[in-house]
Amino acid sequence: MSNVVISTRVRLARNLKNYPFPCKLSQQGREEVIEKVRDAVKNGNSVLADDFSYIKMSELDPRQSVSLVEKRLVSPEFVSDTAGRALLLSSDERLSIMLNEEDHIRLQVITPGLSLEQAYDTADKLDTLLDERLDFAFDEKLGYLTQCPTNLGTGMRASVMLHLPALEKSNAISRIAGNLSKLGLTMRGAHGEGTEPQGALYQLSNQVTLGISEKAAIENLKNITAQLAAQEEQARERLCKSVDVQDTIARSLGILKYAVVIAHEEALRLLSNVRLGIVSGQIKNIGVDCIDKLMIDVEPATLSVNAGKSLSPRERDTERAKLIKSRLA
Repeated sequence: MSNVVISTRVRLARNLKNYPFPCKLSQQGREEVIEKVRDAVKNGNSVLADDFSYIKMSELDPRQSVSLVEKRLVSPEFVSDTAGRALLLSSDERLSIMLNEEDHIRLQVITPGLSLEQAYDTADKLDTLLDERLDFAFDEKLGYLTQCPTNLGTGMRASVMLHLPALEKSNAISRIAGNLSKLGLTMRGAHGEGTEPQGALYQLSNQVTLGISEKAAIENLKNITAQLAAQEEQARERLCKSVDVQDTIARSLGILKYAVVIAHEEALRLLSNVRLGIVSGQIKNIGVDCIDKLMIDVEPATLSVNAGKSLSPRERDTERAKLIKSRLA
């Protein structure tokens, strides 16, 4: 299953009791919310407290903001308007707290592979740390109160990042997505709602937050993920027997190793093919971890941030080819 599930994410939405939701919150109110949460983390009784850096979103340039989205640390909506917004980010970038996005607090934990219980346990500890010093908006019947009614209740969204090249090539994704919606789950592109899948990367997450416990939601997502991973592995076994598919994988590796210029979409497609070749045993001496990291590092804004300067589209395509070549050497 580890060949299918790349990572796990658990996100909790929380709001402070005596403040309007961010959409109705003044600039002064936003600053107050930020300081209250920042103080709760900094002075909380936890070893996690010293691990967070504070980032004022308005002080980042557009490349840095978009790179955070590309690395799935924040939502696209969060960087669309940076006024009165801030981010608390752990040193290993696995824990992040968005302040004044759709809700006052969007707490997120990312862990490698299928690790829903581990991710939730960390999120729950961080939530408890905040709850000790903050007064959350909570209703006995509705649970945690959120700006969007679809997040009422637990306020939890759990998701897994999946690599589904075989199911994608067999045109089974739309049928599967339709069936998943009946089970209270949704499948989207890698960056969430409104994004198209690239590199055969899909995000599977729970939709129901009201009338169901966190444990039940996680167990449901875990079971469905296991079934989906099994379908993908069966489809891969059939697919990779094809000489044409084997040739596509080999050619993809060749292009990645020797191309001088590679566009973003092409890079993700070729990296997806190579990842399929690695897990099917066709390609040796390259690990899936290398490919998974490349799929993030070849993103346009992240390339520019890592290069330490603004790059034109042509320069990005050249830099992307150099990066891939050096990693695969």
